[in-house]
Amino acid sequence: MPSIFAYQSSEVDWCESNFQHSEQVAEFYNTFSNVTFFIFGPLMMFLMHPYAQKRSRYIYSVSILFMVVGLFSMYFHMTLSFLGQLLDEISILWLLASGYSIWMPRCYFPTFLGENRPQFICLVVVTTLVSTFLSFLKPTVNAYALNSIAVHILYIVFQEYKKTSNKELRHLIEVSVVLWAFALTSWISDRFLCSFWQQINFFYLHSIWHVLISITFPYGMVTMALVDARYEMPDQTLKVRYWPRDTWPVGLPYVEIIGDHKNC
Repeated sequence: MPSIFAYQSSEVDWCESNFQHSEQVAEFYNTFSNVTFFIFGPLMMFLMHPYAQKRSRYIYSVSILFMVVGLFSMYFHMTLSFLGQLLDEISILWLLASGYSIWMPRCYFPTFLGENRPQFICLVVVTTLVSTFLSFLKPTVNAYALNSIAVHILYIVFQEYKKTSNKELRHLIEVSVVLWAFALTSWISDRFLCSFWQQINFFYLHSIWHVLISITFPYGMVTMALVDARYEMPDQTLKVRYWPRDTWPVGLPYVEIIGDHKNC
């Protein structure tokens, strides 16, 4: 039995041909497409700093975990090792758990918790620890489980979309969902239609997934911040801004806090 550190010890192998550009890097494009995580992660920490100071400094952990995901994903695709696979998937699990803990609206908490966020955070942490342990038993199902969690987040977002008349929030939700749908389509196509893509010599769909999902992250982060503010910051108005300029056709969203009182 190969070591968990060994190259290609994972059961997962993506569509990109292995060791085509380097003897040290198994999947070249899938490895280096993760550089986008190290661009958007620090940028969002900087842009969301005023918001984090008002809401919770734990928000920094979301951007940090996002960069950890990029690091472990890079290691996994470079080696295709079993350890790399586990680190990649477990880091995504903890990223989602951190988002749940900070931004999940209290009205969606399990009934037995009431609206007690500290107890909800404890529940999320315990569940994530158990899931982390179980991931060692059947690692091949982890990716599908993680996308199932994303579907639950989509359900929450859809419920909030129906409730709100805020045009900025509705726009962010729409863009986030479209980006996530394109990203997921790339992931599924690479996983299940590999033979077709190999016939036309196009092996880059999983690397496209990396780029699209890293672009989705800022939109998702700002979306959840706006949803959360409706419940947790009723005395604050959050204005969506875009970096580097609001007037540019494409930009990175972030929130600016305006201290005007708003009625609940």
